[in-house]
Amino acid sequence: MSSRSSDLRRPRPAYPVLLLAAALLGGCGTGGRPASAPVWDSPSGVTTADQPAAPTGTPSPAPDPAALRRVFPVRAANVAYQPTHSGYPGTDIFADCGEPVVAVTDGTVLEVSRVDRFDKRGPLGPYNGGLSVSLLGDDGVRYYGSHLSVISAGIDAGVRVRAGRQLGEVGRTGNANNVCHLHFGLSPKCTGHDDWWIRRGVVWPAGYLDSWRGKGNRSPVAAVAAWERKNGCPRAPKGTSNAG
Repeated sequence: MSSRSSDLRRPRPAYPVLLLAAALLGGCGTGGRPASAPVWDSPSGVTTADQPAAPTGTPSPAPDPAALRRVFPVRAANVAYQPTHSGYPGTDIFADCGEPVVAVTDGTVLEVSRVDRFDKRGPLGPYNGGLSVSLLGDDGVRYYGSHLSVISAGIDAGVRVRAGRQLGEVGRTGNANNVCHLHFGLSPKCTGHDDWWIRRGVVWPAGYLDSWRGKGNRSPVAAVAAWERKNGCPRAPKGTSNAG
């Protein structure tokens, strides 16, 4: 990548233009004001500290899902996103193509799409994400990222990852309308059928992204669990939006 300004907190002016362009083109819908860029202390992410071993004969305490470390899903200095998205809860995170997409938290890779099957002639919805990865966090939340340009080697369903591990790179596959960005969604894991209408996102992510960008650790567990209690796992999409 080209060298960046010494002031990493000020994003370049390109992304507000891209936000408007994406909204006009009707791919992953956008709206609202883009957030400022995060500043990362380490290009490789921070390693979770080892926990001391429990005394012999003492059962290990169950992990607290809310206490799991979480990181911003794009490791870049120059990013922008907004609190809204067209048609359903989700967030488009705009960054240069090729920037690292990383695991938000510790978990297991759940679904991987390495082939861009999107065709604007249809069907709309199932393949809109292009190249994508979803991670089932140890907190029970599914973290989904799509429109990637590449999936990292060794990232396959069933693989364990730690927070900050690179999953792929920002791209513009699927219905990204040639705009480099990561579509990011939060949802519960559903089983027994493809559930792209759930996987793409059911809980608004922006507030959590704000926390993680600021090195906070706000947990989406309660919100995702509340949505699942209310809605279950619908076997067909609701409404008419097929974006994202």
